[in-house]
Amino acid sequence: MNLELRQLRHFLAVAEEMHFGRAAQRLHMTQPPLSQSIQALEALLGTPLFARTSRSVTLTPAGAALLPHVRQLLQDAQALPDLARRAAAGESGRLSLAFVSTADYSVLPPFLHRFRTAYPQVQIELREATSDLQLDALEQGAIDVGLLIPPLPDRMRDMLSYRPVFSEPLVLAVPQEMGAPDGAGPLPLNAVAGMPLIIFPRRIAPAFHDAILDCYREAGLPPRIGQEAIQMQTIVGLVSAGMGIALVPQSVSNLKRPGVAYRQLAGKTALIETGLAWRRDNASPVLHAFLELLGKTPLC
Repeated sequence: MNLELRQLRHFLAVAEEMHFGRAAQRLHMTQPPLSQSIQALEALLGTPLFARTSRSVTLTPAGAALLPHVRQLLQDAQALPDLARRAAAGESGRLSLAFVSTADYSVLPPFLHRFRTAYPQVQIELREATSDLQLDALEQGAIDVGLLIPPLPDRMRDMLSYRPVFSEPLVLAVPQEMGAPDGAGPLPLNAVAGMPLIIFPRRIAPAFHDAILDCYREAGLPPRIGQEAIQMQTIVGLVSAGMGIALVPQSVSNLKRPGVAYRQLAGKTALIETGLAWRRDNASPVLHAFLELLGKTPLC
């Protein structure tokens, strides 16, 4: 079947004018070629589209059923150049973004708002995932970009590009009864050294895990690991339940949970970096629009 848009335009003109002569004038053509085009379309579809008499032209049931679909097809065809232009410019399409839970309390919401405002036609698919799962998804091409905690594995350094986004200090999440009164200063780690530590497993976020243990080493204290958890909400929830204390990125203090207080940590404090990783071979215009806007927009 070699159906042409030209034939559909001819059909629409006759269907709207209900007169071959007026339709031919509208199309800036003579009537005989228009009649031949309609006849060829009817032959192609295998059914008459118009009932013709010497005095009138009317749509057959098949023609009436076809009319709304032809209008939609022609509208869609007319929109194709603009769709192609916007897709090539990264103004439409899909972006698959994974993020660590800590980003949800800091950089992610404001940046998504800015990107949505700048590119309202882009469909954003969000997935919360730990850094290790994001790296697997990037390797498999299952996501476009990951907002994760470095480092990248050596085996993936040639495959992935990485851009730091922001760094933040660790703070203590402690049971509410240890909360700070107004004007209280930072809390030294030795004040809570006897309490169980709730921490991310090292296999999930080695840099994050090691930064927490470095705080204990700097203070000359042995960590007493009581529980491991892979979601920040879970870690804070366990602190709320009195299961121990946790060292969390400062932005997590935006997660308000009854039974939990956040205290600045006295002494030298490690910084936790969060950044974007994406495949070097990903040529998606939407991804590059996302990265370009990120480069122009302060996130913190």
